[in-house]
Amino acid sequence: MTHEAGWAHAPGALRGPSWLRTPGDVNALVPQLWSTTAHKAGGDLVIGGVALADLVAEHNTPAYVLDEEDFRSRARAFRDAFAGWDVYYAGKAFLCTAVARWIAEEGLCLDVCSAGELTVALRAGVDPRRIGYHGNNKSISELRRAVAAGIGRIIVDSVTEIERLEMITADTGLTARVMLRVTAGVEAHTHEYIATAHEDQKFGLSITSGDAFDAVRRLQAAEGIEMLGLHSHIGSQIFDASGFEVAARRVLALHARVADELGVAMPEMDLGGGFGIAYTTQDDPSEPGQLAAEMARIVDHECRALGVDRPRLSIEPGRAIVGPSVCTVYTVGTVKPVTLDAGAVRTYVSVDGGMSDNVRTALYDADYSCTLANRESAAPATLARVVGKHCEAGDIVVRDEFLPADVAPGDLVAVPGTGAYCRSMASNYNHALRPPVIAVRDGVARVVVRRETEDDLLATDVG
Repeated sequence: MTHEAGWAHAPGALRGPSWLRTPGDVNALVPQLWSTTAHKAGGDLVIGGVALADLVAEHNTPAYVLDEEDFRSRARAFRDAFAGWDVYYAGKAFLCTAVARWIAEEGLCLDVCSAGELTVALRAGVDPRRIGYHGNNKSISELRRAVAAGIGRIIVDSVTEIERLEMITADTGLTARVMLRVTAGVEAHTHEYIATAHEDQKFGLSITSGDAFDAVRRLQAAEGIEMLGLHSHIGSQIFDASGFEVAARRVLALHARVADELGVAMPEMDLGGGFGIAYTTQDDPSEPGQLAAEMARIVDHECRALGVDRPRLSIEPGRAIVGPSVCTVYTVGTVKPVTLDAGAVRTYVSVDGGMSDNVRTALYDADYSCTLANRESAAPATLARVVGKHCEAGDIVVRDEFLPADVAPGDLVAVPGTGAYCRSMASNYNHALRPPVIAVRDGVARVVVRRETEDDLLATDVG
């Protein structure tokens, strides 16, 4: 039950969550939360061979620090583990032209879900045939552009979209290669807003109601449309393959029904993404090899049971590739001990960013970790709350974490696991300037997305 004075005054509020333990060494990193090149050297956090203190001296804070080698190695791990599958990097997690090129160079395909993301992909030189285009409300102009560009697959999300594609292909004489997004009635164990396969939500067409089969029938009969197969996505931040088992069974049953009743063996199937990462020590994600083996077993078992050949399969990891590859570094501005009931004290550590560069804590009640990044401390660990500078009580970056008790203004604090959806969902709230993305590799730092300026902020203000 919520305390009448709010969560900060509830009994035990300062004990932290049950999974958070007092560290033996408050200066040490928890390796599974960080990119593979991250380590401490004399108290300095070093990533990609670059000390963050040196990076900050040149580029200021806040800043997203992208470990290029870690990103590429995670992309390769999915590519190799899912050999024989098509691996589409989900650009919505984070996309810029440099990342799009890295994805192409590592042999992955790219998934986009807006005209802007498509523009970035094409500007980066990604082969259109290796692009998938998502979205539940693609406009006629967006679809025209996708068809004209020769996009490899458009993931159809509604009957209205089918009608639009029929019109466009009739007008242009071009062919649209499509997949149909279906809802399998499976709800992943995740936040309501990122669980996407239950029936009561905006994506896809229902298998249970028969809407999905009717849409397949129409797509198969349409002139100018090449129907590749079915697409399913059950949610995000998923740690094992168990949720995919039920979804695969239902989607493959529809696949088999289409073959039986319409006489069409659709060549492909996409099981989506949503593979999770470790944001804190409570998270235990599966490795790509384990996911690949379990998902292949599931699909092969169902195909044998249904008496159908296995279609060419694809997945769409985004967070699992870019999430651990990025940390965000901030400068501490104020440290405020706040006395609560019974003399308990909560330490608020305010940094120079917040919900404008990481809205996930406020939006999804997400948990994050952090570390002091610029020095080693001999002070004992104290439970702190890292908060932003915005005019919102919910502007929290890290809800609970142990930091050295002597954390002070001017210190650097780094938050791992911020590669997915932090820069992508960043805003100009309170007219904040969005931070840069700085790639580091082999001791070299280079800006791949520059920091916004006040001129950028005013560029669209026609008043």
